[in-house]
Amino acid sequence: MLLGVLAGYGISGGRRRRRGSLRLPGPGAGHLAAVGVPSPRPARCETVRVSQHEHPSAASGPDVSVRVGWVDDAAAVAAVQVRAWRDEYDGVLPAEVLDGLDAEQMADAWRASLSRPSDARNRVLVALERSTVRGFAVTWPARDPDVDPLAVGEVAELTVDPEHRGRGHGSRLVQACADTLRADRFRTAVTWLNSRDDARREFLEAAGWGADGAHRELDLHGDGSVRVRQVRLHTDLTEG
Repeated sequence: MLLGVLAGYGISGGRRRRRGSLRLPGPGAGHLAAVGVPSPRPARCETVRVSQHEHPSAASGPDVSVRVGWVDDAAAVAAVQVRAWRDEYDGVLPAEVLDGLDAEQMADAWRASLSRPSDARNRVLVALERSTVRGFAVTWPARDPDVDPLAVGEVAELTVDPEHRGRGHGSRLVQACADTLRADRFRTAVTWLNSRDDARREFLEAAGWGADGAHRELDLHGDGSVRVRQVRLHTDLTEG
């Protein structure tokens, strides 16, 4: 997944190496650098339509669901985001970056995005346990320079509260993302993730995603001292 509202970092990727700025979700827009050439045929997302976007293989019940995010969800989404990133990126990002994540500042950014999305196809989905936000996802038109934004959508963020993983929230969010992107007439979905995040990659591959050959590297300080390598996965939305 993308690394969040850490703006202003350089990106390089593929054979070309050019610097760019990156404003990462959630929420924000970005200028992405060159990426590797994707394979021509994406995998097919092996999901089915079920009530409340509940994944059939996950433990579910009447008290869990996924819905579109509201402005009033901003503070809860930001709190989940801070907890999740401090867990997921421990050892990947410098401690001072993780310690400096400001939930209130991030909540303000979420309020602005939820109330005034820059594109009608920018979607925020929240996973709920009763009325409590346990995770969230962001979908929008893909922004990589090698894809068609009319045909390719992106899961720009997929985050579950670390204390509530393993309860089906991630599976329901993946299903909801596929349904949402398909409803927005995208034919393919892509997502970026840390190349060392084997658990997340296995989770997505089990849902029908696969690597498309693209990769990039985030140069967090612009001096090469902290680099995060990412790979891109994709899935076919035309069947499912």
